[in-house]
Order: sequence, then structure tokens, then C-alpha cells
Amino acid sequence: MAHERLSPRQRMIGMMYLILTAMLALNVSKEAVEAFKKVDKSLTTTLANYVAKNKAIYAEFDRAAAENPTKAGKYKTLAYDVKQRADEIFNFIQDLKKEIIVTAEGKDTKAIQGDEIIIDEVKKKIDETNIPSQILIGANEQGKAHALKALMNEYREFLITTLDGKNPTAEEALRKSLNTDDGRDPDGQPSPWENVTFQTLPLVAVETILSKMQVDVRNGETEVLNYLYSQIDAAAFKLNRVVPVVIPTSNYVTIGSEYEAKVFLSASDTTQLPKVIVNGTELPNDESGRGIYKVRASSVGPKTWGGVISLKGPDGSTKSYDFSSTYNVGVPNVVVSPTAVNVMYRGIKNPIDVSVPGVSPDKIRVSVKNGTVTTERVKNAKGEYYRGNWSVNPTAVGQNVQVLVTALDASGKPTQQQTVEFRVKPVPPPTAVFAGKSTGSVAKNTAAAQAGVFAVQPDFDFDLVYKITNFTVLYSSKGADYEEPSTSNALTAKQRDLIARLTRGNNLIIKDIRCQAPDGRTLDLNPIILKIE
Repeated sequence: MAHERLSPRQRMIGMMYLILTAMLALNVSKEAVEAFKKVDKSLTTTLANYVAKNKAIYAEFDRAAAENPTKAGKYKTLAYDVKQRADEIFNFIQDLKKEIIVTAEGKDTKAIQGDEIIIDEVKKKIDETNIPSQILIGANEQGKAHALKALMNEYREFLITTLDGKNPTAEEALRKSLNTDDGRDPDGQPSPWENVTFQTLPLVAVETILSKMQVDVRNGETEVLNYLYSQIDAAAFKLNRVVPVVIPTSNYVTIGSEYEAKVFLSASDTTQLPKVIVNGTELPNDESGRGIYKVRASSVGPKTWGGVISLKGPDGSTKSYDFSSTYNVGVPNVVVSPTAVNVMYRGIKNPIDVSVPGVSPDKIRVSVKNGTVTTERVKNAKGEYYRGNWSVNPTAVGQNVQVLVTALDASGKPTQQQTVEFRVKPVPPPTAVFAGKSTGSVAKNTAAAQAGVFAVQPDFDFDLVYKITNFTVLYSSKGADYEEPSTSNALTAKQRDLIARLTRGNNLIIKDIRCQAPDGRTLDLNPIILKIE
């Protein structure tokens, strides 16, 4: 019966079965009948033990699957497939046993009580040898032993397949206990399994043989169930070291914000170190088996990295786990704030850099008082867009701009940061130039080659564009003044004629100069006076 260790009582039953079979062949009657009855009763007791044992194993499958469906669910399903197959063939054999007794003794026999067979109540234990053969062997191989053989073969191969080649000893035991190979009759001639097993045997012997088959069925069921249950934890790692781990969302917090950390237990196996692969290279391990990853930051911005951690499991298979992480690289800097020149200019967008130590830029929000704030769409390390690259346009001169910064913590809760104030000044007016000058002298040919008048801010930090909208060229000669206007920044043909009439020592005067500022305002600029060389 499989390769499970048998009790002395079970071994005795097996030996008695072999001895009694030999006694029947010698035509020993009453003594053999009584002995077969004892064997059958012992087999019935053994069957009850197997049923109870298997029931307990199924309960363990139910418990394991309820606790961890992912790990145990597959094996529970296979176990119940085994149960269905075992019950099917067990019930088929039980029905054969009842059919043989009912056919021999009639429907009113006291030997059948529900599904239970009382072997002591069977009257025709030895006298009846035809009915078992008729039912099991039949004519022209139509007996039910042929179907029994097919079921036994199918059940045996199903159990072996379920073992998946991982338990050769159990497979060999199943092939022996559930064997249905053909044999030889008493004369030594080849004979089918059905005939060798059941031909012309007394009813009590056939009943005992069928009970023995039922024991083999339940024993095979137990064997495979034990294997399946052992597989639930076969691939589980055996961890012998547990250490506490604290991972904060940030090691830097500001007043008013919250410090948050994840605290958990980390388990590892000190008998083997995991293999950590990043970009095709295995990382060195520290004394605790943790891979050490080092890389020099060579560019600014979000960085993503990752790899695979591999570890050999108890079942010999290698388990691999992908991982990834991100970090940000910034420029090392020292913040020095010139408080005396903390200035913004009205009418233009003043760009500002906003950062909160320990807070990702996409978690920063900016608002202002006495002004409006604008922002651009910026992509973060995950490819998501957020608002950043802020600019402030003050509303009124003489009143400070207040920049209010809010940072979102890991839970999304906003935390107000320190407010920063800026003084507001008007943008200094530009200077009108002709040939790059507003005063001094200019060569006549240089003046004649100019395209027009322009507005510049040579000493201002912002690159602003002012558009000249009109100006007038004045030429004085012999007490007479000649003027020609332009409604753009370009010289007109008449203005060029006036410039062409200038001679050495004459003054070139450009007046009534007006321009449009970037914020839409119209400004009056100082005149240009240049002496012709």
C-alpha cells in the first residue's frame, strides 16, 4: 500500500490475504471462509482509518487556502480533484460488492444496511462461486471487472501525473498497489487480470479482494494528498533573521510640517545572500546581504534606476523580483539673499525660483499679494506635468509684494512656508538712440546709413523690447527750421533728404520721440542731439 509505513496490524492483514488466497486455491473451505471474514473486517477498519485521516488532511487544505489563497489555493484544488477521483472508484467498487451480495441472496438480505456491508450476515460466503464471476467476468468480456480495470488504470495514472515526477518512490508504490497487469492461470497459461483476480472465487473471497482494492484506493489518495500538502510551503523561503526597518518619507522637515516614516520588519536568510543585478552588473553585498548601489551624479534632474533581486528557493528554483526607484539631482548651492535690493518691477514678469528643502518641486504651490503669479507646465520624473517656473507681476508701486509658498507633504496635506516680501519699483524708462547714440557726434555718412530710431535699456537686467511709435527729425539752416515726422521707428524718405542736407558742424535733432512699453503703456523719451562731423 503505497510507500507509507504500515502498522504491524496492517502488515498482518496483507500477509493473511496472501495466505488465504493460497488456501482457496487448495480448496480449504470453512477455515478459509472464517479467516477471510476476519481479513475483510480488518480491511473495513483500515478503510475507516483512512477516511478519517484524509478528512483531516482536507481540513488542513481548507485552512491553508483560507489563510493564503494565492499560495495554497492551487494545491487545494488539486487535492479535491484527487478526492473526486478516489470517491468515484471507491463507490464503484462498493456498488459491485453490494450487487454481488444482493444478486446472490436477494434484496432482503441483512448483509446490506444502507451503504454498509455486514460480512457476518452473508449466507452464501463459500457456496456461491458463479454469481461473482458472472457479474465481474461475464461472457465475451462484458463483465464489470473490465470497467473496474479501466477505472483503476485511469486512477493510477491520474495520481502519478499529479505527483508531477517529483516523488519517484511514491510513483513506484502506486504502480504496485494499483497494478492491473495480466497474469497466468493455475496451469501457467496467460490470463487477463479480470480472470486471474476473480475467476471462480467464492463470494467471500471476492468481497475481501474488493475491500482490499478499496484500501489501496484510499491509501493512494492519502499518499498524493500528503505530497500536495507538502508542496504548499516547498517553495517558501526559510528566513532566520528579522530586523526592524524605518524608512522616512523625508529626512528633512520644516516647522509646521509632519515627519512621517514607514516602520516594518524585514526578514532574510543568513545562509545565502541574494544576487542584485543593476544594468547587467551584480552589486556588492554588505555583511547583512544588502546590495550596495553607487552612481556619480553627472546631470541635473530626475533619475530612475532599478534591476532584479534573485534568490534560490528551498525547492531549488530561482525566484526573481524586479524593483525600481527614483531620485532627483540638483545643483549644489548656497542661498544668499540681498535684502537691500529685494526688488520686483511693476509691469513685467519677474521670474522667481522657489524651493523647499526635502520637498519635490511638483508638491510646491505659490501665491502672491499685490500682484499676479503665472507658471509653466513642467514634467517630473514620472512623466507627469505640474506647475512650476513661476513669474510675478506686481500690481502697485509703493506696496510690497508678498510671495506665499505652500508645500504638500506625503499625505497631500498643505503646509504654509515662510512668506517672502519684495519691494516694488517702476521699470526705468528706456533711452532713445540713433546710430547707437543719444548725444555726441556722428559722421554724416553714418547718419545717412541708419534705418531708424530705437529704444534701449543698456544697464537693466531684464531683456525688454520697447517699440518706437513716432519721432520727428529737425534741421535748422540760416534761421529756418525744417521738420519731418515719422509714425514708426523707421526713417521716412523726407527725413533722409533732411539728413542729406546736413553739413559738417550742423546739429541733427530728433525730438517728439514716443514708444510703447511691454505692458502697453506709451512713454515720451528724451530728444537726441548729435553734431555732424
